[in-house]
Amino acid sequence: MKAKNLFVLVFSIYAIAAQAQRIKGSDTVLPVSQQTAERYMKLHPEARVTVTGGGSGVGISALLDNTTDIAMASREIKFSEKMKLRKAQQNATEVIIAYDALAVVVHPSNPVRRLTRAQLEAIFRGKVTNWMQVGGDDRKIVVYSRETSSGTYEFFKENVLKNKNYMSSSLSMPATGAIIQSVSQTKGAIGYVGLAYLSPRVKAIQVSYDGKNFVGPSVENATRKLYPIVRPLFFYYNSHNKQLVDPFINFVLSPEGQEIIKKSGYIPVH
Repeated sequence: MKAKNLFVLVFSIYAIAAQAQRIKGSDTVLPVSQQTAERYMKLHPEARVTVTGGGSGVGISALLDNTTDIAMASREIKFSEKMKLRKAQQNATEVIIAYDALAVVVHPSNPVRRLTRAQLEAIFRGKVTNWMQVGGDDRKIVVYSRETSSGTYEFFKENVLKNKNYMSSSLSMPATGAIIQSVSQTKGAIGYVGLAYLSPRVKAIQVSYDGKNFVGPSVENATRKLYPIVRPLFFYYNSHNKQLVDPFINFVLSPEGQEIIKKSGYIPVH
């Protein structure tokens, strides 16, 4: 009888452990992962899902180290990261869970309302250093960027700067919230954040890639493909963990999960 009870106890502990999932990575994906995880655990009381940020690169490194089950990323996995996983006899499976519009933000008092991609490139590369050069006040431009491990940093560099380097004096921030705070407190500031992080503390700029059609960031404009700075958001997991992570990922991709994504300020996959 005691042996049977011990077996039941061990099996129960194993079952609970099997339901535990660790999710780590992109600060952009963090809010929607937390919200879907909270809803998922209410629907499945036996499940335990922990979600932490740190950046896309941090999440993918954690996947390699087996310290996370799902890596959140706001950029595609790099070739070098794939090679490291293969060397460790691991294979990453990619799932697009949502899309995100990347908003360029300035201080609310800044009279500049719109910028072209070329102007943004010149600003973030240090070629334009005063707001007066782009129709604003005579004020020095203070550039805020994300740190290099951030997928948002990588995407902005690729999509807006056309893979050219950021200016050396740009101020690197460890998280999106830090950019919001810094821009809101600095009159000459400019930065970029995921759409879901927008707040009245900063002002979003209308952007044009053709120099004619200026569009502001919104779920509607991104869904209609009018706003130009839009990127996919990813989950990555080791293929051998498919059985563990599938229930949660399937929930995120379900109509209920995608509705949470939409209400959170992201663009649904479907």
